[in-house]
Amino acid sequence: MSEARVGLVIEDDQDIRELVRVVLSQAGFDVHVASTGSAGVTSARELNPDVITLDLGLPDIDGFEVARQIRKSSDAYIIMLTARAEELDTLMGLEAGGDDYLTKPFRPRELRARVEAMMRRPRASSESKGVPEEVDPEVSHNGLAVSAGSRTAVLNGKELKLTRTEFDLLLALLETGRIVRTKADLARRLRNEPYDVGSYVSDADERAVEVHMGNLRKKLGDSIQAPRWLETVRGVGYRLAPSSNN
Repeated sequence: MSEARVGLVIEDDQDIRELVRVVLSQAGFDVHVASTGSAGVTSARELNPDVITLDLGLPDIDGFEVARQIRKSSDAYIIMLTARAEELDTLMGLEAGGDDYLTKPFRPRELRARVEAMMRRPRASSESKGVPEEVDPEVSHNGLAVSAGSRTAVLNGKELKLTRTEFDLLLALLETGRIVRTKADLARRLRNEPYDVGSYVSDADERAVEVHMGNLRKKLGDSIQAPRWLETVRGVGYRLAPSSNN
């Protein structure tokens, strides 16, 4: 039997903390909880969890800073839980290292669906039916070397510190090359669904993809005007930039 997956709940509200703990437990996680940001950062470092739910309104450190500190040592999936409805707050959460977010009050079933979608993402190459043909274990494009097996991206001899979501988006574009993928396509890809499945993708999901692509572009040092890796097709979506090889 496979080793239990570890979940970490960072939440100061006892009722919400218990609700999330139950949801993750029912999803098969060994769940640990923390009621402050500092305790959450320590727990993330010690437990190496697979999934973290993170309240943005913590009493000691705000959730944005907690996410940034966790990202220094963990590639866990982070779902931001927030009572703040402003778009700026959710975007800041994603830019700080979050993978997804839910606004309180949320439905337990939706939280579980989001978590399970994340955990369905392949850890190496694409294996699920309907996902594009898998990329070679190691592939290079314009000086960027990406290994699907070890989930590493190396540029100029230096490994990039990508979140799991950023790596998955980069891999998705490497898989499909010059084929343009819409934000809805990429949102479905992050759910490990076929591109043409037709499932609902919200404006918030598409905006989250935009933010993740922006974060990925910054880490690559890529240019929007003269891209080497991530080309934006205005009004449509994204594709891999042309190869500079002869």
